[in-house]
Amino acid sequence: MASRTAPDPARRSERARAAVLTAATELVAEVGYGKLTIEAIAARAGVGKQTIYRWWPSKGAVVFDAFLAAGEHDGGLALPDTGDLATDLRAVLRPTSDELSDPGTDRTYRALVAEILNDPALHAEYRTRLLDPLLEITRDRLRGAREAGQIAPDADLDLAVELVYGPLYYRWQYRLGPLTHEHADRLVDAALRALNPPTGVSGGPGA
Repeated sequence: MASRTAPDPARRSERARAAVLTAATELVAEVGYGKLTIEAIAARAGVGKQTIYRWWPSKGAVVFDAFLAAGEHDGGLALPDTGDLATDLRAVLRPTSDELSDPGTDRTYRALVAEILNDPALHAEYRTRLLDPLLEITRDRLRGAREAGQIAPDADLDLAVELVYGPLYYRWQYRLGPLTHEHADRLVDAALRALNPPTGVSGGPGA
């Protein structure tokens, strides 16, 4: 009689974790974050509630991990460097506008932001795993543009990042108007005008 190899616990755990993240992604799109429950996620994933709570402390933590996993499948954090800063920033702000304009995504993001702001542990995860890496990637791209003389040699890179992203999220948060590609392009143009070096100035300081 042929012997059977015992299932690999690590592989089994990874399959269960992937099933939970998939279930959370599907359910939040179907019922919304407010009606989503750990019980429903566990039932859809085919695992026990205790399995979920062993890995995640809250519903918000599960949904945040599912959001990060979806981003990894889409290529993760990235900022192109074609040598044309305006083109590269448009390549980021246009799809971001599309995401925030999607009704299902908008609803989930708003609920998740509320959880992040009210849960210190989740906020720390958000900063460490998503926001801070995104800001650093953007600073690096702007640093290269500064060295190439595409923005002012004394440009404050932290402020520059806020000029790039801040107006878009302000418009989204307060529902001030539609998030279109045209609007994203205007934001890029306005940010670069604010950061542009004076006429005749080129180059810039090192990192």
